[in-house]
Amino acid sequence: MNDEELERLLNDLESDRVERKASISSKDKICKAICAFANDFPNHKQPGVVFVGINDNGTCANLSIDDKLLITLASIRSDGNILPFPVLKVQKKTLKGCEIAVIFVEPSENTPVRYDGRAWIRVGPTTRQATAQEERLLNEKRRSKDLPFDLQPISYATLDDLDLDLFRRIYLPSALPIDVLEQNERSIEQQLVSMRFATKESAEAPLRPTVLGLLVAGKDPCSFIPGAYIQFVRFDGPELNDPIKDQKEISGALSEMLQMLENIFRAHISIASDITADPIELQYPDYPLIALQQLARNAVLHRNYEGTNAPIKIYWFRDRIEMHNPGGPFGQVTRQNFGQGINDYRNPNLAGAMKNLGYVQRFGVGIPIAQRELAKNRNPLLEFVVEDTHILVIIGKNHE
Repeated sequence: MNDEELERLLNDLESDRVERKASISSKDKICKAICAFANDFPNHKQPGVVFVGINDNGTCANLSIDDKLLITLASIRSDGNILPFPVLKVQKKTLKGCEIAVIFVEPSENTPVRYDGRAWIRVGPTTRQATAQEERLLNEKRRSKDLPFDLQPISYATLDDLDLDLFRRIYLPSALPIDVLEQNERSIEQQLVSMRFATKESAEAPLRPTVLGLLVAGKDPCSFIPGAYIQFVRFDGPELNDPIKDQKEISGALSEMLQMLENIFRAHISIASDITADPIELQYPDYPLIALQQLARNAVLHRNYEGTNAPIKIYWFRDRIEMHNPGGPFGQVTRQNFGQGINDYRNPNLAGAMKNLGYVQRFGVGIPIAQRELAKNRNPLLEFVVEDTHILVIIGKNHE
């Protein structure tokens, strides 16, 4: 979009493709507008534009557009409040002699997009929450052939393969605000579609669970996604050919699987005391639980579910833990920049579900949190082996 088109939109005070904000003090309204433009309810199939530094009447607000402001606006994409992730870019522009920040928001093919659990749409020049009927229309806009693998339907699965009690009791309350749930009069089928847990391959076809639905609420996800489990092996030594002390295959719906894994971590972590610490005796586990949680959740989130039947492998040796994750770097993440703060999402809807369930507090910080906890616990820093088809994380033991 060139500057001439931007000026035309800027001058059109009635356009439903434009939002104007004098500053970022109204960040909540900016997020709602981004969500609405991503949903593209009027079906313009063109970007929506948020002008920051412009008053409602189109005059210049004389806002200082510095790097900090631009970074704050760009971070809206992946801070986890708008899900699935919107496609947007932020630029600094000078239009009609006024310095402004411009957010370009692409229409999503993965609607409805929600901000803080609510779907927002544009009606004329205003942003408002979508009704149940409008959400149904947003669901129907979805085009499965263009969607990521985690939203693809499994043609030989049925709704009977989903744990609907888990979906109602655990997932819905975590994904939607209480007031939305209280007003919700939709059928369970409509709720599953709205949460992307089920879809139709055609208008006449029956509802089928998606990969996402089976991973998060499936009764037996491995029946349909063979690699969707974690293999845990504890060796009595430093090598693969040493005797095995314990081994488990951890499977089930996402929340059940991660809870079982956490219980296993707790059972295997050893704690040593530092009696030289005066006056308080300090205790250091051989591995900090938080670091193991973050790395395991990262593996579940970023692994490749489509191109391999291999599980996530967690091998616990006498001197280290190795986590093997099927699937190499994805998108803008490369072997060269891995672990340097560059993020992308092979499974964007699974990422949203994990955020809803509380397994992700903020995207892109899993590895930094793990590194911080390891350093606090006197463990070595993480080692990474990044290949095209898998990633290996080596966690060194605290030997002190």
